[in-house]
Amino acid sequence: MSSDDTPPGGPPEQLALIRETVRRAKPRTWHGAHLAEELPVARVVVDKGLLHLDQFFDYAVPVAMAETAQPGVRVRVRFGARVSAAGRREGGELHDGFIVARLASSDFRGPLAPLAQVLSPERVLTPALLKLSRTIADRYAGTLADVLQLAVPPRHAKAEAEPSPPPQPPPAAPPAGSWQRYPQGPEFLAALTAGHPPRAVWTALPGPSWPQEIALAVAATLAGGRGALVVLPDGRAVARVDAALTELLGGPERHAVLTADLGPKERYRNWLAVSRGSVRAVLGTRATVFAPVHDLGLLVVWSDGDSSHSDPRAPHPHVREIALLRAAEEGAAVLLGGLAMTVEGAQLLRTGWARPLAADRAVVRETAPRVRTVGEADQARDAAAQAARLPSVAWQAAREALRSGPVLVQVPRRGYVPRLACGRCRTPARCAHCAGPLEAVGAGEALQCAWCGIAAADWHCVECGSFRLRAQVVGARRTAEELGKAFPGIPVRTSGRDAVLAGVSAEPALVISTPGAEPVAEGSGYAAALLLDGWALLSRPDLRSGEETLRLWLAAAALVRPAAEGGLVVVVAEPTARPVQALVRWDPAGHADLELAERAQLGFPPVSRMAAVTGSPGAVADLLGLARLPEGADLLGPVPLPPVRGQEQERALLRVRPGQGGALAAALKAAQIARVALRGAEPVKVRIDPTDIG
Repeated sequence: MSSDDTPPGGPPEQLALIRETVRRAKPRTWHGAHLAEELPVARVVVDKGLLHLDQFFDYAVPVAMAETAQPGVRVRVRFGARVSAAGRREGGELHDGFIVARLASSDFRGPLAPLAQVLSPERVLTPALLKLSRTIADRYAGTLADVLQLAVPPRHAKAEAEPSPPPQPPPAAPPAGSWQRYPQGPEFLAALTAGHPPRAVWTALPGPSWPQEIALAVAATLAGGRGALVVLPDGRAVARVDAALTELLGGPERHAVLTADLGPKERYRNWLAVSRGSVRAVLGTRATVFAPVHDLGLLVVWSDGDSSHSDPRAPHPHVREIALLRAAEEGAAVLLGGLAMTVEGAQLLRTGWARPLAADRAVVRETAPRVRTVGEADQARDAAAQAARLPSVAWQAAREALRSGPVLVQVPRRGYVPRLACGRCRTPARCAHCAGPLEAVGAGEALQCAWCGIAAADWHCVECGSFRLRAQVVGARRTAEELGKAFPGIPVRTSGRDAVLAGVSAEPALVISTPGAEPVAEGSGYAAALLLDGWALLSRPDLRSGEETLRLWLAAAALVRPAAEGGLVVVVAEPTARPVQALVRWDPAGHADLELAERAQLGFPPVSRMAAVTGSPGAVADLLGLARLPEGADLLGPVPLPPVRGQEQERALLRVRPGQGGALAAALKAAQIARVALRGAEPVKVRIDPTDIG
């Protein structure tokens, strides 16, 4: 944790600018009759995610709402109304909001509008959740209203009317189980049961045991009388941990699941069970990190490098950062786990904020599959690679493995042939309408633009005039077609964005999957895995390409049987590449340490704080001209980006030293407010700690 983990402030002149701009933006209000005798003022956060309105507003509490209008409840208020010369209220749109406090008086010099409606007496916004949301909004230069939309699920009246089940007594402390494979594992569980807040970065062993190990950590926390919260990247991972926890605790009564797949009613019912204290453990996807668990004792984030943990909605918070902030605020333990390790996890270890939780090398060798590499030079000399896209090593491995079980084939791209180029001069094939990349969607079908979808049956190269095409990247469907011909009689199954398989049987089969969509094989796992076209992952122009590639490879390779049982992984990539060597040695921690050292030399995150400013060239220049950046801030760029709807775009990166992240966020937020209030200019997207700075 850095000093930026506290709510950022900012230079006094910047905060003064924010207050002055917001003051001028206050809505006009009017007197209301028959107000509550005690605490007649309700302070409300209004659900209008505008930067210049990021503050609380005071409303009068009618006597009829005096009992139900309590802090934390949902209300509706009129915003932007006017008072006519005759004293009548005119206009004003109804907006949702939350009451954050009841007061005896208001510091607003004018009549207060009354609350329009109390939507529900349920107190869904707790003081702890409000404080956390305010901290996240300040850290990411966003608004409190936007964060609350992420933190509090939409109301479902029928679910709210149902009573929640009574709380269950704490379970008995579980045995260490497979945690005994880690030297500090039993000690970590004992600390959780004793109510202590240990903080660990966990490098999980390959194999199917990690869901059970998370369940053991949750059970140990519950046994100590405290609550637990687990955040996972997708619904398949949630299902695996849910099944492990249900089996360990003897039923589903002691924990709740929060995922979008449940539907709004079931999800809100489960959230209410957590909020009301009926359930002390909860697991789910991204938004679960905000779940109001009573007496939180453990926060688990699995695979924190997965892009699913970064919210695509403003202000784009990351689950890992929210978890660390919340753990520090509530005195909870942290378990940052995964098969791979991020540079952020390595930094937590280097600073001493967390301790490593990893197995000895001998245990790693016992549980990991054997890894073989095939480089581009090997492929060029290999006739088998030309016939079926499989080098001889991979083809032989697949043939042998199919005698005893399924074989996983990871392909970096979905589709048929998603990237094409001129067969003569290698110029990428582009759409004549929008300049998007052309792709082949199926055998014998016309080319199609991946951006606008327009067919390009009469394509020819704009550079040399050739009509011949070659594949730059072959997709999962084309790979399945080719491997089906290479291995006749073997079932071929595909798993990707269009249809993700949760699992496959232990019978021999070829399973073609895109990264992150690999199904779990029954029994002891896959007999082998082929990781194809590694160059397509490693060659991406992004700072995290090596880290992300290793994470995706480890996730697939971990589904393969141990080397002692014949498990083999063949990776088709340059053998000397750092991620390839880390995979061969099964050393994600070593890879993360080297990546962190390079970032430190270059001054890139996480050893610095960074913000990305994206928009039209004029808008970006305008914002940068208004921002009063912290001393020593570096400006990288601006650089052009692909046009959006025909309009030019560019991005600038701002970099500051550790400890200045709060000041950077405040400066950019103040500049955004000034642009909106003073100039009404076109919007600029500001993202703090961007995950992609390639």
